[in-house]
Amino acid sequence: MLAIRLLAEPDRLDTLVLPVRPGPADGDPARPAPTASALPDGVTEEAAALAPAARLTGRPGEVQAQLRPGREPGRLLLLGVGEGDEAGWRAAGAALARAAKDETHVTLAMSADATQAAVRGLVEGLLLASYRFRLTDAGTAPALAEVDVLVADPGAHTATVEAARTTARMTRFARDLTNTPSSVKNPQWFAEQVAAHAADVPDLHLRVRGPDELAAEGFGGILAVGGGSASTPRLLELDWRPADARTHVVLVGKGITFDTGGISIKPVAAMKLMRKDMAGAAAVVAATLGAAALRLPVRVTTLAPLAENMLSGSAFRPGDIIRHYGGTTSETTNSDAEGRLVLADALAYAAAELRPDLLVDLATLTGANAVALGKRTGALYSDNDALAADVLAAIAAAGEAAWRMPLPADYAEHLGSELADLHSSPDRGAGSVMAALYLREFTGELRDRWLHVDMSAPSWADGDDAELTRGATGWGVRSLLRWLGSLA
Repeated sequence: MLAIRLLAEPDRLDTLVLPVRPGPADGDPARPAPTASALPDGVTEEAAALAPAARLTGRPGEVQAQLRPGREPGRLLLLGVGEGDEAGWRAAGAALARAAKDETHVTLAMSADATQAAVRGLVEGLLLASYRFRLTDAGTAPALAEVDVLVADPGAHTATVEAARTTARMTRFARDLTNTPSSVKNPQWFAEQVAAHAADVPDLHLRVRGPDELAAEGFGGILAVGGGSASTPRLLELDWRPADARTHVVLVGKGITFDTGGISIKPVAAMKLMRKDMAGAAAVVAATLGAAALRLPVRVTTLAPLAENMLSGSAFRPGDIIRHYGGTTSETTNSDAEGRLVLADALAYAAAELRPDLLVDLATLTGANAVALGKRTGALYSDNDALAADVLAAIAAAGEAAWRMPLPADYAEHLGSELADLHSSPDRGAGSVMAALYLREFTGELRDRWLHVDMSAPSWADGDDAELTRGATGWGVRSLLRWLGSLA
């Protein structure tokens, strides 16, 4: 990742970045914001003249470059930060990471009124937009290696920068897991990556159940979905257990390391990106590692049911009856509705054995998420108004997006089955809503303390956009860490 230093005064000025705000009224020219540090003579005046001449608006992420041969600094960048809030600085940091990618070092003078939130947004934007995932050395990597940030009191922002750095590092880890091709990524590989990151972290405990343990304990959904693959399934349980925790949260994430659809096979267009079908598991694992790194005083137990949904002679069939953890049975007539089957096991186990205060699951569950809400917004479901409001507030503060969806009682009747307790894949009702209603049936006494996010659409970006880079977005890591921090 980029090296980011907090300084009161610059120690090198090859490229200088100055923040620009919108004018005081609509239609007024943008203006450079007063900075907290002394700058070379004439630079502030030059920036003030350049902003209106370049017709800058000051919107977040707007960049204007000015060459200054033979002078210091040799290059001046004017960077739009909007009103200077966290979101504006996050967008500005992302834009700077791209605009300065050919530089090796830049110095950014933050505005004199920059808040802790503004510094956090800047650091997250820089570190997330500079992310790259490649399995080859071909191509040119960004040259930018170091950003100096000028603030009035560097010591006052040290903890904020560390929190932002940890959040970005964990989001990048989730992106790495999700971007990795499924020729490499199977349930065992996923568990090994988490084990490597969790090793020697105090108060962090990892248990990974293999096929024999899953069978002995009755995790029938995970075994059914993973039964068609030569790569056997796992259930990963990662437990951050600080001594001063007052709240226990269980996070559950769907971990299908590749999804062919099974016997109900997907068309090619729908299958080619199915290495991302474990993005929910990546998010909850990364958030738990982040909670441990930040020493958040909240107990977090993460469950990641991991399986590869493949087509073979041992694959489960449409029409099979599956017995889940705890004994509830499901009739499944569509093997491409597999994510809810593995999540059902994990949710039932969490409710029966872990008994947390709050239960939250993230899953790339349905294509209906994108149909309803587009590419950037997750679908959030909960019967608990306070929990939904708190999580939505954390999502918005983190710079991600979700919309609360209904859990209509009259749709629940579609889950009835003549052969089993539940029908997991009825052909009536709205797709994302029906999946959520089905999952709710496995939450037991935690039904009124459960929240589900269908994040299939925002888990992947088709191109670079603000702090997102093409490919896996790591959606949910930032939001979960923000929410967990609010429980401390």
